[in-house]
Amino acid sequence: MVTRSPSRPSVGVFWMLVTGLCFVTVTALVKYMGPRVPPVEMAFLRYLLGLVFLLPALGAMRAARLTSRQWRLFGMRGVLHAGAVMLWFYAMVRIPIADVTALNYLAPVYVSIGAALFLGEKLAIRRIAAVIVALLGAAIILRPGFREVSDGHLAMVVAAIAFGGSYLTAKVMADEVKPSVVVAMLSIFVTIALAPFAIAVWVTPTLSDLLLLFCVAAVATAGHYTMTLAFAAAPVTVTQPVTFAQLVWAVLLGYLVFDEAVDIWVVLGGVVILGSVTFITWREAVLNRKPTTPTVNATKV
Repeated sequence: MVTRSPSRPSVGVFWMLVTGLCFVTVTALVKYMGPRVPPVEMAFLRYLLGLVFLLPALGAMRAARLTSRQWRLFGMRGVLHAGAVMLWFYAMVRIPIADVTALNYLAPVYVSIGAALFLGEKLAIRRIAAVIVALLGAAIILRPGFREVSDGHLAMVVAAIAFGGSYLTAKVMADEVKPSVVVAMLSIFVTIALAPFAIAVWVTPTLSDLLLLFCVAAVATAGHYTMTLAFAAAPVTVTQPVTFAQLVWAVLLGYLVFDEAVDIWVVLGGVVILGSVTFITWREAVLNRKPTTPTVNATKV
């Protein structure tokens, strides 16, 4: 008989705060690099350099004995995630950090919609209302007709949809193979999918560029690990609201380091979206179902 570890809310909150700091650091490093290296090349090098962190998963990958169907699903997820990553890097160097962070909160909402459309999950009235509220939050951020909606904003909206498709596929695969295999296959397929696009626009990176991108890979990996520690210590319903701190840090970072104006509408829209995601997560816990909607941080690059 397996004994479930007792819930430790304070520990879970601590690790989720660390997770938010990790992902904001990733965002800051990419923003700092700016347009010196094409976004698709940055994305490719981030995943290529990050392959070193997959070495512990080699044994599990050899033992997985994947079927042809699983290979196809992993390939499809790799293409979706590669597209999302390219768009995320593109948006990151063109719009404020707070905008990217707030719009990224939409990905779990798209997962919720996709689960109803493709996995046959019931979309109850409360959940439909939460999805509508989240989309209203996106409208508050973008404010079409009242502000210029740049190509960076549109790229981030599409990126959130693609991230949602990626993690919907991950939900299916997580029921069939070990999590370490799911993560490893994602990194491998994303690297392969990004390669031709990166080669097409290749600019020889400097040593400092490579060092920064390796730091991006390392910090992103650390963020996923600390997020796992947070989930192990406390329920998602406890750790989910803590992700709001990531938006606060993104706003402060943009203002203090990158001289970006504080847009109260972006903050308000982000709060509305995050509130919707938190409600969906809470409802799934109340219904005692396995969560379909990944947390906000789970959709990070």
